[in-house]
Amino acid sequence: MEAIHQSRCPNNPCTTLRSTAMSHDYRMVQWNPFKKVFDVFLAIGVVAFLAVYALGSTMAQPAGNALTPIQLGIRMSGTAAFILLTLILCIGPLARLSVRFNPALYNRRHAGVLCFFLVCLHAALVILWYHGFSTVNPFISLLISNPRYESIQGFPFESLGLAAFFILFLLAATSHDFWNAILGPSVWKALHMGVYFAYVLVVGHIMLGAAQSARFDLYAWLVAGAALFVCGLHLLAAVRERARDSARPLEKDGWMNAGVAETIDTGRARILTPPKGERIAIFRDQERFFALSNVCRHQGGPLGEGRIVDGCVVCPWHGFQYQPHDGCSPPPFTEKVSTYQTRIFDGILYVHAQPFPPGTPVAPSIFVSKTSP
Repeated sequence: MEAIHQSRCPNNPCTTLRSTAMSHDYRMVQWNPFKKVFDVFLAIGVVAFLAVYALGSTMAQPAGNALTPIQLGIRMSGTAAFILLTLILCIGPLARLSVRFNPALYNRRHAGVLCFFLVCLHAALVILWYHGFSTVNPFISLLISNPRYESIQGFPFESLGLAAFFILFLLAATSHDFWNAILGPSVWKALHMGVYFAYVLVVGHIMLGAAQSARFDLYAWLVAGAALFVCGLHLLAAVRERARDSARPLEKDGWMNAGVAETIDTGRARILTPPKGERIAIFRDQERFFALSNVCRHQGGPLGEGRIVDGCVVCPWHGFQYQPHDGCSPPPFTEKVSTYQTRIFDGILYVHAQPFPPGTPVAPSIFVSKTSP
């Protein structure tokens, strides 16, 4: 769930931008056209998967060994939740590898909440089917029915699923930007990194459960393959990011060579990695050049991969806006990023590696192309 961020950039006061960002005023979420399409396709995809899974499982069962509706529901909801969680964890590294995945990135919280609903359905059916008819409280029965924690073959895999459930509940409950504002971006982000721990618990829950079944079937191998794919995708994105960071520009007296100024497209940015500190995004707005921290104050999004719209830098992740000359969000919003000094000499753009305090106004560097009339 997101709040609505409405602001007017000073260079175009007649334009009101709407984006999914943190606001001083929280309201019920309002879907823009893309979000509506995203959510419709997400819902259709989940419903279609459940229907195909139900039909396939029913047809694959041997004669006289049909699954009950609850057993089928347990398998369907658990499988759908795992696949959706796997896809959610793939969105981040895919967006680092290609900006084409950015739209999925800033809508993945919707997928996360839907995933938690599937987890709730799975957990409710499991407790009802395996522990609902006991004289003992179902939740106590779930925890004490198998105490063999010292055995891998007989490990109570249900406890891993329960731990993952509580982590996913915490993430779904704090998904609204209200909690981002209350906890602060760093704490909120660290909290939501717990999804990786939850994923490890889910994989362990499935694999240990499969190990205790009659056979270690294809389903378990597919789960293991999915986990390895997620790990490989993150490693690939990390290697690419590390390679970009290692390609540091030449530096003299604190000034970094950002290349030929004219080669930066207007409205876009070039990202540099200083010897210390965060990456720097150098934006071009017509013939003016500004340098800002590359890290958005919302969720650490890469500002340099965004663009200037109506005079404001717009983060590609969630639409946060910053004025390029001082790094401040347009009023009434108060987010600020650091700014940097730039200069142009013989057509080469230079940026000083030492940042100014967030919100410090800095005069732009002006470059007039030789081909200009």
